[in-house]
Amino acid sequence: MLDIKWIRAHADEVQQAADDKRINLCVSELLAVDDERKRISQETDRLREARNEASREIGRLMKSGEIAAADTIRRETAAMLTELDLLQPKLAEIERQWSQLMLLVPNVVSPATPRGSSDADNVRLRQVGEPPAFDFIPRSHVELGELHGLIDLARGVKTAGTRQYYLRGAGVLLHRAVQQLALDVLLERGFTPLEVPLAVREEALVNTGFFPLGADQTYRIADEDRLLVGTSEVPLISYFSGEIVDVTEPIRLAAASLCFRSEVGSAGRDVHGLYRVHQFAKVEQVVLCEADPEVSERILHEITSHAEHILKLLELPYQVMAVCTGDMSQKTYQQFDIETWMPSRAAYGETHSSSNVHDFQARRSNIRYRGRDGKLHYCHTLNNTAIASPRILIPLLENHQEADGLIRIPAALQPYLGGLKRLVPVAAIENSAAETRE
Repeated sequence: MLDIKWIRAHADEVQQAADDKRINLCVSELLAVDDERKRISQETDRLREARNEASREIGRLMKSGEIAAADTIRRETAAMLTELDLLQPKLAEIERQWSQLMLLVPNVVSPATPRGSSDADNVRLRQVGEPPAFDFIPRSHVELGELHGLIDLARGVKTAGTRQYYLRGAGVLLHRAVQQLALDVLLERGFTPLEVPLAVREEALVNTGFFPLGADQTYRIADEDRLLVGTSEVPLISYFSGEIVDVTEPIRLAAASLCFRSEVGSAGRDVHGLYRVHQFAKVEQVVLCEADPEVSERILHEITSHAEHILKLLELPYQVMAVCTGDMSQKTYQQFDIETWMPSRAAYGETHSSSNVHDFQARRSNIRYRGRDGKLHYCHTLNNTAIASPRILIPLLENHQEADGLIRIPAALQPYLGGLKRLVPVAAIENSAAETRE
């Protein structure tokens, strides 16, 4: 959320951000509603004060026995009270309209953000590593998952519907290993881990900027004011809602959690395999810092580098993209996506995202700190996907496959898998067992 005074002073910039982010908001309408809200509010306050003053005077006159004078004041104030009764519902309605429009106001974007209408207009900042040059026809992660008994999509759909899956055996171990590796990297870098609630009040989603525009992506628990989160960013930011915090040193939080997304609007897209599913796990990093654009920009690069470090440990080729205006969410000031090479797609696919939100979430969540000037200021907040699985299993399996179907385990993951260096296809294991029995 932006301050209404700031919006008024930067109306053209805010309208441009709304247009670029494809948000249906007319800033001039908001400002007109704000003018009317202030007018009705001031008139209501004037009438309330006059009513209270009249009530005090009537009480004084009644106490002194001047009944006639008290009755005169009652008659004189009757019209005023009627006007107040009419104005109060009008004030409630205009405040409701104002609040709805304010919740649509987007964050403005960084001057460094490229203009564009979709992810096709994102700009590559750097490429790290080279896609593997196979001298055989590589298998997809679905084929590798079946070959090794790691993934069962058919039973996932049978049990839970589309975009659902089972991980089996070493697939589960890999899923957990990449999460623990990411969490350990963040612990080494001073992050405090939290186990977070996954079902939160709607207020938490509004305060973190995921509602109202992202409501269709969220699963609601029937007959309860609770919803399943699509990222632990929501409970991590909400941890400090309504509080005054100390950001002398940036507050660094991390969580490993399940996440749930309905994927409304993605019908027909990425329906095969593990790329776009309803349930997944993420290790998220969130930082709260002082409201200094230079500080938060430095931290944006820092948290992005953490995700890059994890990909380097996983020995995966990737590219970092500056996300354009049309591919950004309402709350985001500046964003970098990391895309990892996926042989089955013959392309890079998004696996990580880093965002600098400035004080947008902190204003909604009322998270403040006391600055060097002694005044209270809203924090800047940032977030990054350190790892998301099972999507990361796509490049992990596909890039490290060998001609005979074996899958090499990166050295950094081996300690989490009991020293295992390669995954061997199930058929090869069964054949070896059969030969041993013979």
